[in-house]
Amino acid sequence: MGINCPVKETGREDMHNPSERNKGIASFFSQKQFDQLESVMVPMRINTGGFLFWEGDITENLYYIRSGRVKLRKSTEDGKEYILTVLQAGDLICETVNGYEASQFSFTAEVIENAEIGVISRYALETLMLHDGSIALSFMNWMTVSHRVTQSKFRDLLLFGKPGALASTLIRLSNSYGVMESYGIRIDMKLTHSDLADFIGSTRESVNRMLNEFKEEGILDFRYGKIIIYKLKPLQEICQCPTCPACTKEVCRI
Repeated sequence: MGINCPVKETGREDMHNPSERNKGIASFFSQKQFDQLESVMVPMRINTGGFLFWEGDITENLYYIRSGRVKLRKSTEDGKEYILTVLQAGDLICETVNGYEASQFSFTAEVIENAEIGVISRYALETLMLHDGSIALSFMNWMTVSHRVTQSKFRDLLLFGKPGALASTLIRLSNSYGVMESYGIRIDMKLTHSDLADFIGSTRESVNRMLNEFKEEGILDFRYGKIIIYKLKPLQEICQCPTCPACTKEVCRI
């Protein structure tokens, strides 16, 4: 399919408004609550290629992304690596809170685009929650949605196999990083086939084959290292996207 395919064929009506794509954790708090949260943040800058923490480190802090992008990845005992997600401005990195006891991070956080971070001490957060129970409630609401995102990813992988997981990943990437163009949805992130394979626990060869099939069917294409999605509907049909919950905007993200 040529690059000048009409916008009406891209399925843009199913695409969330980019301006509303990622309001982040702030949307779960009142302005007063978020101001309190920001008051305990310690600023930190990390360049591309740096790390916030490694898998196994003690969870002493939470990390609020003011700008930049951070990739969360997990390693297995046999040396394989999986990309759990790629977070952006407005997102919070947090391991499950375990009362007053510190635990260990179950993943590694790598900065893939120069980032400004607000570091929140676990103890400072606990103090805020003790003094204002509404902050704890808002935080729990955010964690609930975060768990739903993870559960929905498992659903797509387990129920619809690798094609469903890949289709789901492309849809989520379009919701999180998609930019509407006259010819389709441009995912504003350079992704290799190996990256996509790491998202779904597959091989580069398998992902290459599936992407070529999508390309032959006119669903997507590649330009300057970025994915262009022409049609969302075929991808949605593979992973039965129409059955998603009403709050897809918050849940259907990478």
